[in-house]
Amino acid sequence: MVWLGLITILALTEYMVLGVLVGWARVKYEVTAPATTGDPMFERYFRVHQNTLEALIVFLPALWLFGRFVNVPAAATLGALFLVARIVYAVGYLWNPERRAIGAGATVIVNGMLLLGTLLGLTVYALYH
Repeated sequence: MVWLGLITILALTEYMVLGVLVGWARVKYEVTAPATTGDPMFERYFRVHQNTLEALIVFLPALWLFGRFVNVPAAATLGALFLVARIVYAVGYLWNPERRAIGAGATVIVNGMLLLGTLLGLTVYALYH
């Protein structure tokens, strides 16, 4: 479970870094709080941060449940892929919003695998325990 803890801390750190970037963009593009719209580049930073939060809501519990009921190394591997997918998403979105599709798709695939795997693992566990 140490690996799942490490992946969790890295995912939360990634999210915090994206939050710091939103703060930096807020200053650079002169978008004062509480506004969430303004310069299109600021809005990209803001959306990357918010979309990552939306993905984390599914990812974190699914990661731990998959690790518990399926396989820890597989969960950690999927977790590492999630981290990379979010970086690809962020870089793509900031460069050109249409370039976010690969990272977004990879995030959905990883979260889907974690959810479906957990559902299967829970089903098998329930049948045999």
